[in-house]
Amino acid sequence: MGEVGALRPVFSDRSKLINLYEVASVFSHPVQFNPLSLKVETLLRRLPRSSDRIRAIRDAPLAATTPDLAKTTWNGGAFMTTTARTLIALLLLSAPVFAEDAKPDATKPAAEEAKPAEQAPASEDETAIMAAIESYVIAFNKGDAEALAAHWTPNGEFATPSGDVLTGRKALQESFAAYFTENKEAKIELLETKISLISPSVATELGVARVIVPDQEPTDTSYEAVHVKTSEGWKMDRVAEAAPEPEPPTHYSQLQSLEWMIGKWVDADENSSIETNAQWTKNRNFITRSFKVYIEDRVDFEGTQIIGWDPYAQTIRSWMFDSDGGFGVGRWTDQGNRWTVQTINVLPDGRRATATNIYQTIDENTMQFQSIGRQVDGELLPSIEPVTVIRADVE
Repeated sequence: MGEVGALRPVFSDRSKLINLYEVASVFSHPVQFNPLSLKVETLLRRLPRSSDRIRAIRDAPLAATTPDLAKTTWNGGAFMTTTARTLIALLLLSAPVFAEDAKPDATKPAAEEAKPAEQAPASEDETAIMAAIESYVIAFNKGDAEALAAHWTPNGEFATPSGDVLTGRKALQESFAAYFTENKEAKIELLETKISLISPSVATELGVARVIVPDQEPTDTSYEAVHVKTSEGWKMDRVAEAAPEPEPPTHYSQLQSLEWMIGKWVDADENSSIETNAQWTKNRNFITRSFKVYIEDRVDFEGTQIIGWDPYAQTIRSWMFDSDGGFGVGRWTDQGNRWTVQTINVLPDGRRATATNIYQTIDENTMQFQSIGRQVDGELLPSIEPVTVIRADVE
């Protein structure tokens, strides 16, 4: 695991990663195979190319873990009429979103809250494997090529992202030594490490190796390692690295200027309130915002808005839908701490409404909203004077 010399070309043929001990791939599909009922011999018959080598490892005499193996583990507003509040709610949805991940409903009994499953304690073998992994990281971060190669079995293999394979401790040591000569003070971090015991003498490890070299961007590779129990303790018999999948596309950079608005916001008086809450979608390509108008303790009106980046028009747009059947679109312009939103809405009765909505931030927990140039089917309506809206989730 980790970059070795010129072993960083992109590894595109994943079939080359199939190795002698990919028993884990069988166990990872419980619909097809039952790990509690299948024996190693059955798995070996499914991997004819590797049967001799696995059988040799299985039948080899075992000895206690060597003493030198590391023993540590891994570790407000004034009163407002109901009609006005409903209108404000609709207009608020025509502009930038103020959102945050929804918080748990405090009204639900504690018994209804999901409880995380308790993690079983690591077995003796898992603890030994984790100690070997930690020892590997220490050796890499010291630049000790000999100690690093010793973590493999004598004939262990390292498959690089390009598909090349280094075999044996000598070849591994030479490659690591050359790498450390060219990349002084290189460090490694192992992330998302997952260990699975396949049999009393075979285990697999999956994770991400991040190599950090001074004055360079960190590089990540995903890896699969097969650990076997030998007379020297747990050793790696094969490690295969592959370039990780590319990050999914995102428009977060175009929408980032709205992030200060993330949170739950409210405008309320003694009889009614408007509450809005929004959150990022996966990959932060959109912001979804929901709003509810409460009359006392009853929801009188609600709706949803989606905000996203239009790559064709190179602008931020919004799409809004309400519980009465109305819908609308908005186009936003950023003016520092002030946003203007040109909106077009279709009312439930088919009439067409337009407005320019203005949002101005006062501080991180307060903003003002107003709406001007309001028309319905060409008839000019009074403007909505500035309304103060505050963040409701401030601790």
